[in-house]
Amino acid sequence: MSVVATELGLSRQTLHRRLKDEGVTLERVLDDLRHRLARRHLGGMASVAETARLVGFSDPTAFSRAFKRWTGSSPRSVRGIPTA
Repeated sequence: MSVVATELGLSRQTLHRRLKDEGVTLERVLDDLRHRLARRHLGGMASVAETARLVGFSDPTAFSRAFKRWTGSSPRSVRGIPTA
């Protein structure tokens, strides 16, 4: 949270308060961002392992589990399908 707040030019407390006002957590925002980026990379034909690394997962298996939670599908099943 501190790193994100610093990058945004906010104090940690201000970032926390703004997220709370929006009814979200930093973890939720990051999870949503990873999901969108994963769809984009897989749509551009990146491998599952490459996509996992690019969106911040150290393990492709953990990424595959997260992707299944996000979409109900495996990352391999959407590879090569462009996103809108």
